[in-house]
Amino acid sequence: MLSTELDLADAAATEQLGRCLAQTLPAEPVVAALSGDLGAGKSTLARALLRALGVTGAVRSPTYTLVERYPTAVGECLHLDLYRIADPEELDFFGLDELREVARVWLVEWPSRGGNRLPATDLDIELMHAGEARRVRLKPLTENGKAWLDAASAVWHGARNS
Repeated sequence: MLSTELDLADAAATEQLGRCLAQTLPAEPVVAALSGDLGAGKSTLARALLRALGVTGAVRSPTYTLVERYPTAVGECLHLDLYRIADPEELDFFGLDELREVARVWLVEWPSRGGNRLPATDLDIELMHAGEARRVRLKPLTENGKAWLDAASAVWHGARNS
């Protein structure tokens, strides 16, 4: 499946992408893997997506808690940050199997550290530094992810052209 690359001029553009992804969520549960260097905008994107889904309270970075759960109008959303995970087996203590049954949206930062303990990724989102700006590569890994990316691309380009 083909990937899409976008230039994000600043944090506001990263937030706009997060809102766009929230607006175009498919009907089925989805897993988005957020990768990239420290400070590339993973948490900014996740926070904007969660806010767009109606989270009004604090949106904490799960750097130390590893998992934050958020009830939304579309269902429960999970935000995971696996940066501090040394071994994927550490995730066995977080009850991810039970969360698979209730989670509608998974936002997973540093997904490579989760190994096979995570559900399959639908949309891989890689954020990169590009000078003062950012660049994002979105790659669908499932048909669900492709449908999500297609819908988001249409909204993104429509918003940019209006």
